[in-house]
Amino acid sequence: MRSDASEALRILQSAGLRPPKTLTMAITGACNLSCGHCWVNAGEAGATGHLPERTARRLMEEFVALDGKGIRLTGGEPLCHPAWLQLLRFSRSLGLETVSVQTNGMLLTAASVAALRELDFARLTLQISLDGATAATHDLVRGAGAFERVLEGLKLLVRGGLGDSLSLFFTEMHHNLFDIPALLRLASDLGIRSVVTGSLVRCGRAASGSTLAPPDLEQYRQLLRHYDTDPEFRRLYERIGTVAALEWRREETPSTEHCTFVENPYLTADGKLYPCVMCHADSHAVTGVLGKSLASAFSEGAPLWAELMKTSRSRAESLALCRDCPGRLVCAGGCMGRAWGSCGDFLAVDDRCQIRRPIYQSSCR
Repeated sequence: MRSDASEALRILQSAGLRPPKTLTMAITGACNLSCGHCWVNAGEAGATGHLPERTARRLMEEFVALDGKGIRLTGGEPLCHPAWLQLLRFSRSLGLETVSVQTNGMLLTAASVAALRELDFARLTLQISLDGATAATHDLVRGAGAFERVLEGLKLLVRGGLGDSLSLFFTEMHHNLFDIPALLRLASDLGIRSVVTGSLVRCGRAASGSTLAPPDLEQYRQLLRHYDTDPEFRRLYERIGTVAALEWRREETPSTEHCTFVENPYLTADGKLYPCVMCHADSHAVTGVLGKSLASAFSEGAPLWAELMKTSRSRAESLALCRDCPGRLVCAGGCMGRAWGSCGDFLAVDDRCQIRRPIYQSSCR
């Protein structure tokens, strides 16, 4: 295993790619919900089933052999997997720097929370999806009753002594962006350490025709003004919040690297390995990974991903919209995976350009 891993790392390096650091592993395509913004259409009839436990364990071990530092269990809904807790326990034994679970939090029980506590796993992060501070905003995306059930799950975790392991993830949408200040207050009241947000991507169920939409420029301007004029919100944000639009104003230093793919690969439950969790382009996936070693999959993917990296590095110069933007060397056209997901084109600017550009115009010199 070690020799194969060393060869794979050599091949990645010779292709100009960084070694993988954190593997996002979808352990199931099953889900107890059918959310309107789901990238992978989880929970539908015919969705991918569970990744076999033995296979998942092997892949985790092989990722550690590749000098991987972290594993993120996702889905679907990972708690739908009958062995999710056993896989989490196994990941603890591997000595990883970080392990996280991305979940909607609705399937948590007193028994599962007690089992999580017994793991005594200081490096564990539980990322719970919460798309609003009220049922009105959250349930519009996730279905009636979802808000109350996830709130119950959060309270179970906090009462179980796992508050320091919790992080909320909020998807920014047109109907819920205004909820961010209230969400931070809710998280603080519950004793949750972190709230991270990311804007809706128009792919999967959120592709054209969906009733869900990303926020518009004026909504982001209102959020920025709120941050500037409300000291209480600003203090709370600085303590537990991470919102991209607010963080962009801090980005002033040009960077030579704008994309971290291959560092953050994504493996689906049916055995497709993508170079990044944001880049679901089948043209750049290695297939059949469940029947081969992870090292050989990375070796196989290296030539495909090297070409993609060249595209990433040229975006700031090749994209017409970037050439006169003061944030050109900070942003470089934004996330290439988002561009593909929303536009089907690696050489499009990412779908947040109209939001980022005015921010860079005021903050970059």
